[in-house]
Formats: sequence, structure tokens, C-alpha cells
Amino acid sequence: MKKVRCAIYTRKSSEEGLEQDFNSLHAQREACAAYILSQASEGWSLLPEEYDDGGLSGGTLERPALQRLLKDIEAGKIDTVVVYKVDRLSRSLLDFAKLVETMDKAEVSFVSVTQSFNTTNSMGRLTLNMLLSFAQFEREVTAERIRDKIAASKAKGMWMGGNPPLGYAPEGRTLRIVEEHAALICDIYRRYMELGNVRLLKEQLDGEGVRVPLRQTSSGRSMGGVPFTRNQIYRILTNPIYLGEIHHKGQVYDGQHDAIVERDLWDKVQVRLEDNRQGTQQAATVKSSSLLAGLVFDDAGEPLVASHACKSKVRYRYYVSKALQHEPGSAGSGMRIPALELEKTVAEGLAAQFDNPLRLMALAHLQPRADEMKQFSRDCESLATKIRKRDRLLLRQLIRRIVIHRVQIQVQLRAGSLEEALNTPAAPDAPEHVELRIDAGLRRTGTVMRLVQADGTLAGSAEPQEHLVRLIHRARSWWTEMTSSGLTPAALAREHGVTSSYVSRLVRLNFLAPDILDHIISGTQPAGLDAKTLLNLHDLPLDWDEQKRMLQIT
Repeated sequence: MKKVRCAIYTRKSSEEGLEQDFNSLHAQREACAAYILSQASEGWSLLPEEYDDGGLSGGTLERPALQRLLKDIEAGKIDTVVVYKVDRLSRSLLDFAKLVETMDKAEVSFVSVTQSFNTTNSMGRLTLNMLLSFAQFEREVTAERIRDKIAASKAKGMWMGGNPPLGYAPEGRTLRIVEEHAALICDIYRRYMELGNVRLLKEQLDGEGVRVPLRQTSSGRSMGGVPFTRNQIYRILTNPIYLGEIHHKGQVYDGQHDAIVERDLWDKVQVRLEDNRQGTQQAATVKSSSLLAGLVFDDAGEPLVASHACKSKVRYRYYVSKALQHEPGSAGSGMRIPALELEKTVAEGLAAQFDNPLRLMALAHLQPRADEMKQFSRDCESLATKIRKRDRLLLRQLIRRIVIHRVQIQVQLRAGSLEEALNTPAAPDAPEHVELRIDAGLRRTGTVMRLVQADGTLAGSAEPQEHLVRLIHRARSWWTEMTSSGLTPAALAREHGVTSSYVSRLVRLNFLAPDILDHIISGTQPAGLDAKTLLNLHDLPLDWDEQKRMLQIT
């Protein structure tokens, strides 16, 4: 009689009850051992090796005992695997198919004590797979219920378990502040604002011997007592739970626990972190860093990402909708705004508020004392100068959010940062954020959205448009070439590989009024005056005043 070596595999999903003298794993083993004993007449015998996985889900194959079982199967030490129920081995149909394939290669049989299966024939496989499909369905339904329960609980601001962040200790379904640890958290936030760099902050903490406080996890395992890592510091600085908030899948809920970090300090830290995430340097060698990166949104709430394009070794910066980044050809589905125009417009609009201290006081509910008014006005004047020079640190401390609408730009300032910059308190009922509106609308030019003021000129300080300047220069150069060499438009077109029609339309620009050329060279031309408009001037009048009326130049 052939001897059949049998191995018993047991599994329990949760750790509950595993500490008992007789638990679910023991019950499964006894039932399987009894079944093997009943088959002793067939030569079945139980191997002494135990394969028990306690507190592990059946949705994965990464289980220590199961991996040992598979290694022993491949080594030829086992003839039959015995389980109490099929789902003890796996609840995933795909994983179970892999297990059966491994057993087939090693010519190992599979037996379920409570469900009569024999995997060596097709009917047994069919029945087994059907039962396993229901097991997988049950697992997925249970997972959905758990996810829904967690989402509903977090919407109520509850703490849903796990290891609490440093500074808190669990207290039922909420968190209580551990004062000693909370003081360290606040200290880390303040140090970061002084240093502005996580690496330097870690070096400072290490130099002072500051370590992660010792704590115990819910399972009794000790943690802490080691130096802070950069990753730990970064997680502390970005964890919204310290604001008293619970975040879940993009939603923000008021937590039932108290905050450790004040909102104003949190906002300043996030601004500094955002600067570092954008990868921009503060050194004077960087002339084209995106000043408002991470702050600009469209009217639908979608962020505009700082981007750039290089043409003829010239770097052009833009704030671009994500839709255009993913689908560059979809011109109608997003915005591409020249960065310099937007930055100048926002800076000028913001500086204009500081030019009028009384209006700024009313807008932000600021309350300087009567004897402080002169100093308040001087501070406003100083800040207006810095803003017009586009002082990066100041602007990013003041601005919380910029929203681009079709007819205006909405700028949201941090009231706390404004009070600090002017060293002036606000009224108790003052809003948390100050709303500004800048009159500058959007007008599309190709795939680029231009900012246009009410008078039709481009928003922001005057800046010559390089493509228009090059067009005027080419027109002058080709006209000189024609007149000096006696070339016809057709001959010149062949010389430069263009059509004669293009040559005729281009050289016509030599007859533009001097005032029009001055506006183009200085960058003060109307927003609608682009290369396409100039090249399509088929009926260009010779009278300069008529030209200016036609092109709406005053």
C-alpha cells in the first residue's frame, strides 16, 4: 500500500482569540487530523510539521505558513494538503488557480474536510472554482461594507484606528493631545519656518540630541527612541490631523479631536513646502522661476501647473491647465496663460491695494492705533514697493490662492500674514482670508489665453512680444533686400522658400505708421494685435491716422 503523506493547513483572518488555549486554528487542525485518521486504511498519515497562519487575510498569498507549505510541496515532502474549508487556503480565484497549478506540477492532491473535493478530475475543479468564486464575492462585499463604514465614520470626524500620529493618543473613537509630545510638534513647525529646509531641520535636531519620543503601539510593540528621519519630519509637517481635521479621499472633515498647530502657522509651513516641491531656487541665478507655482486655479477649481517651452534657446513660461498638459492639442479644454503677464498683473493689482492704506484697512478690517497711522502708511508703501519688485517670499506668504475667471482675477490673501507683515492687528470679527479682485479678462490667441485690461491693452507692465518684433524686423530686412537687389516678390519668395503671397503681405508692414511700430516695440499694442492680424491687413490704408483707427491704437 502506498503511503500518503498529509499536511494540514489552517488559517484565521483576525487575531481575536488567538491567545486562548483552544482557538479556531486548533479546531480546524483537530477536524483535519480526524479526517486523515479515518483514511488510515488508504495509507494516509499526518506529517508532524504544522502550517498555521493566524491573523492573516485569505486575499493574499504572502503568508508565512503558506509559503513554507509551498516550499515543502516543491521539495516533494507532501502528497496531500488537507484544509477545513476551501477558503482557508485562499479567497482569491486567481490565487487559488496558482496554488492548484503548483500542486498539479508536484502531483499533490487537495482535500477539503467539510466539502468533498478531488482536484485530480475536471468535475472536482469545476465545483471547487464555483465555490471559490462565491468565497471571493463574499470577501469583496465585506470589504465594500468596511470601506463605506470607514468613510461614514470619518465624515463625522472620528478616528478610525491605527497608530496615532506623534502628539496624540487614542481615546475611543477620537484622539487626546499628549502635551509633552504636542510641544515637540509645535517646535518642529516653528524650527522649519526659521530654517526653511527639512534637511537642515534634521541636522539641528540631531545636533541637539532630540529623538522620537518612546511610545507603544496598540499591539504593545515599542517604537521611538531613535533620531528623526527626514521622511518622518516631512510627514509631521504635512499631516492635516494636527489642524484638527480628518481627510479621506480628497474630502476634508472637522475632526472630533483638538488641533495642535494653529492655522496661520500651518499655512505658512505649507507655502514654504510648496516652494521646495516646485524645485525652484532662491538664488539670483534663477531668473525664470515660476513665482505663483501651486497657487493658480481656474474657475472650476482645477490647478494651473507651472510649465515652460523652449524655442530658439528662449524659455517661455506659462501656467497651464492639466487638461492641456495631458492633451496638448485640445485648445478649447483649458488655459495656457503667459506666466510673466499673470505675475505682473497680480503683483500690480496687489501693490495697488497697499497704495491706499485706508482702503486696505477697511478691506482687511485692520485696526492700527491713531498714533501708528504714519508708520502704518510707511509700511504699506514699503510693501507695495517690494510687491512691485515681485518679492517671492513676501508674495507667497501673503497669497493663499489665485482663481482665474473670464472677466477678472480673484486673489485670496491670508489675513494672518497680512497682519504680521504690517504689524497691525485686525478686528475680532475679521475674516480669515481677504478677497481681492483684479479687473483683467481673458482673450484667446491660438492656444494661449492673454490677460486683457478694460481698455483692451495687455494686462501687466508693458513687455514687447518677441514674435511681433521679429516680424517687423523681417519685413524691414526683406524690403531692403528687394529694393537693393531689384528682386520681385516671386524671386524673393524662391530665395527664402516661401510663397510670393507671404512676401507681399510681409513687406507691406514697412508702411505701418511710426506710432504703431512704437507700440509694438514697447509692448503697449492692443491685445488683439498679433502676427495673424498684421499679415491679414490686405487693405492697409496709407493714411497713418486711418491705420491707427483700424488697429484701435490711440
